[in-house]
Amino acid sequence: MQRIRPDQAHALHSVASTRALERRWLAALPPHTLMQRAGLAAARLAQAIAPHAAQIWVACGAGNNGGDGLEAAAQLKGLGYPVSASWLGQPKQASTDTLNSLHRALAAGVPLLAQPPTLQAGDLAIDALLGIGLQPSPARDPAHDSDPRLSAWIQHLNDSPATVLALDLPSGLSADQGVPVLASGQVRAQHTLSLLSLKPGLFTAQGRDLCGQVWLDGLDLPAHEQPADAWLSGPPHAPRRTHSSHKGSFGDVLVLGGESLSRRGLGMTGAALLAARAALHAGAGRVLVALLDEADHALTLDPLQPELMLRRPEAMTLTQATVVCGCGGGEAVRTWLPRVLSEAPQLVLDADALNHIAAEADLQAQLQARASRHLPTVLTPHPLEAARLLGQDTTTVQSNRQHAAQTLAQRFGVVVVLKGSGTVVAAPGQTPHINPTGNARLASGGTGDVLAGLLGALWAAQPDAHTTLAGFQAACSAVYLHGQVADHWEGTHSLTASHLAAALRPINTGF
Repeated sequence: MQRIRPDQAHALHSVASTRALERRWLAALPPHTLMQRAGLAAARLAQAIAPHAAQIWVACGAGNNGGDGLEAAAQLKGLGYPVSASWLGQPKQASTDTLNSLHRALAAGVPLLAQPPTLQAGDLAIDALLGIGLQPSPARDPAHDSDPRLSAWIQHLNDSPATVLALDLPSGLSADQGVPVLASGQVRAQHTLSLLSLKPGLFTAQGRDLCGQVWLDGLDLPAHEQPADAWLSGPPHAPRRTHSSHKGSFGDVLVLGGESLSRRGLGMTGAALLAARAALHAGAGRVLVALLDEADHALTLDPLQPELMLRRPEAMTLTQATVVCGCGGGEAVRTWLPRVLSEAPQLVLDADALNHIAAEADLQAQLQARASRHLPTVLTPHPLEAARLLGQDTTTVQSNRQHAAQTLAQRFGVVVVLKGSGTVVAAPGQTPHINPTGNARLASGGTGDVLAGLLGALWAAQPDAHTTLAGFQAACSAVYLHGQVADHWEGTHSLTASHLAAALRPINTGF
């Protein structure tokens, strides 16, 4: 059994892939082996997280997830724990494996309760109601929602002060998308034991909020024989920065954005400066900033970061840098997008740049043409910006974040960083990555600009930066490090975007 932490990468398998693994091993192993191993894994974890529980209640559904729960109850009873179970199933409708586990639980002396017991703090409740079987679908048979006991038991699990351990995933959550699939609600677990494989929905959308600490038990079977459908990102790796390095070794980043007050009465200069400061602190060799400010009082120096080189946009050479375009760009950035899309060798598009592209077919055609010219691009949309680019609404994007990111990546031939809980990074020909770091401290203005600048710096420093693969790797590294700062933040003040930018460090400095 393995506690899942963000200190290494992990393969993620969809429901279809997991079912394929199950079928393979059900055919290869003696009958009831998989369910016995699943129940034993659940019992072991229950002992570890609640060794002194005065009461353990196992809420079992009618399917095989319920069978896993009944098997866990039998195992725990045999070890002397005070365990009871409740079962939604009927013997005539249960699978052979589930019936076997039911008989084992009854033979061990596990009481089957018609109503959930009253649980106290320190007790343990095991959610074995639904497992991975339910997927979002407008045409889905609502029979699972029709049993009033299901809704009542989910509510009981959520309202009780007991620790909740979910088997495979919290009931009511989709394994692939991490979104709700039951009208009757979703279980909120403090621990989730994923069996046989890790599922994408555990780590994106609502998954991270509902799953608590995720554990994996592969049931002593090699899941790697089934190709991964996605990866949970691990810590980034980068070449050591040697003592003989110079500023040219780590590339130039050019930030183009920051519409001035003079245009619409909305000052957004700060967004571009945040991106530039992030690129500087992340180790870019040089950072140039072209503010979209036509006023006579346009900034010529960032007093808080004088290392930044401010230039007029028309004086910039776009062909020699990794360009970060759009942060606070407003309406002004529209004028520059045709040139940026045509000339930038590596391009990160964020914020207003994405909104203009979403609104204009000509700009979309230019973006698609970059791929055919082997000019790599990374888009960093939040869900609303992704929805605009796809011609959808935000709810549709959020209902299947991985699909939305992959669709955008294929449509435009780009790397896509779909921001949010469990940020998804997708690119043509690459297995998508889901990021495990970050928290609600990042839910404040400017943190997205910091991410764009950080990404630009990591990309510019790569020796093979002129490839989509380099952009994909830089994107995975950037979202991981961006979230890691928030996870490790111990300051007495809130994590503002300025603090976030200043806390960034180059990867593997070597000195």
